[in-house]
Amino acid sequence: MSGEAAMSVTAPSPSAAPATRAPTDWRSDAMRRRIERRYASERRFRLLGLGAILISGGFLLFLIVSMMASGLRGFTQTQIALPVDFARAPILLDPATLSANPDQVLANANLPAVVDFAAKAAFGAQGADYVSTGAVAALGAAIKADPTMLSRKETILVPASEGIDLAAKSEGDAADEAAVARLKAAGALSTRFNAGFLSGSDGTDPTRVGIWGALKGSLLTMGITLLLSFPIGVFSALYLEEYAPRNRWTDLIEVSINNLAAVPSIIFGLLGLAIFLNVLHLPRSAPLVGGMTLALMTMPVIVIAGRNAIKAVPPSIRDAALGIGASPVQVVFHHVLPLALPGILTGTIIGMARALGETAPLLMIGMRAFVASPPGGFTDPATVLPVQIFLWSDEVGKGFIEKTSAAIIVLLAFLLTMNSIAIYLRNKFEKKW
Repeated sequence: MSGEAAMSVTAPSPSAAPATRAPTDWRSDAMRRRIERRYASERRFRLLGLGAILISGGFLLFLIVSMMASGLRGFTQTQIALPVDFARAPILLDPATLSANPDQVLANANLPAVVDFAAKAAFGAQGADYVSTGAVAALGAAIKADPTMLSRKETILVPASEGIDLAAKSEGDAADEAAVARLKAAGALSTRFNAGFLSGSDGTDPTRVGIWGALKGSLLTMGITLLLSFPIGVFSALYLEEYAPRNRWTDLIEVSINNLAAVPSIIFGLLGLAIFLNVLHLPRSAPLVGGMTLALMTMPVIVIAGRNAIKAVPPSIRDAALGIGASPVQVVFHHVLPLALPGILTGTIIGMARALGETAPLLMIGMRAFVASPPGGFTDPATVLPVQIFLWSDEVGKGFIEKTSAAIIVLLAFLLTMNSIAIYLRNKFEKKW
């Protein structure tokens, strides 16, 4: 009985009300301090985020400004007004034969000696050092355009040498700067837009090099890459996501694709060298081989992005299409694929942007050759913009520094143009539900 009495005493009464919690006093000093600390922490987080953005933007701005400051000079060329007295010049040319085969006649007309003679006569014994080797081509083009000048004295604009060009842009040595001052005093020096840089190819003279050969090689290579990687990558993603059975083999394929997306690019270069060149014996240093090699590297990225985009399409879209009588193929190609296309294009943009800037795999298949003329087709020897930038940056001439920066500007413009087109297509095909 004593135990039962003790239990009855210690047991809580069913009618006893639970202990009530006192309301929070939001006006107390402790609560105000907690709120102030919370607001201060939020302000610090905002400042850290703003600081990170400003630092990133500062680095980007510094890169753009420094590159523009050096690269924009690469789009200009210093020219010298060279007076040529054809009656006294040692030219070996009969004007009557010029109309038959002008290129062959001008090649045998002793034009280099004519340029040296005119430069020394106009600017002294060192005058021949003031003009570039491109002066011969400029003189030949002037004669071809107006053969009547062979009977008189004519002033022709010719490109200046590397030293004079750099000195005119405030980057030369003292001797060249003194020569520039004399040429400016004589009114023989001018700076103009270098159209030849956008229409020429590689060369040994920085005053004559151009970017069109590498740009055309990049266009051809990226075209092959897109034509191979995009359809194969999209169809692979559709099969793996919509049709492939779930077993160990598909799991192995998925793991392999994920690993291929992280493989260093030079491995794909070795693969292209082993298969396309050594086994299939395709032409070396050709956009065809370069595009096929870059397609191997880009395809896993497109497959992964395509699978994620297809997986993001709501199942209700598939069920509704099947409910109105569409076949499984019609469901995939009429409903799922159009809705997944924006995400697929996003992965394609990332893959193509990576492929455009790659150098290592293209070096492995020989696309670092000296190409003096733009490629005429997919199987002609060619180089690409990243490789051309790499080659120019390795040159010893100071004139190649600004050409390298100018080529980087062209590469970025090409990249932005390509991405802008892809983003436009992505937004055009984007659908909301």
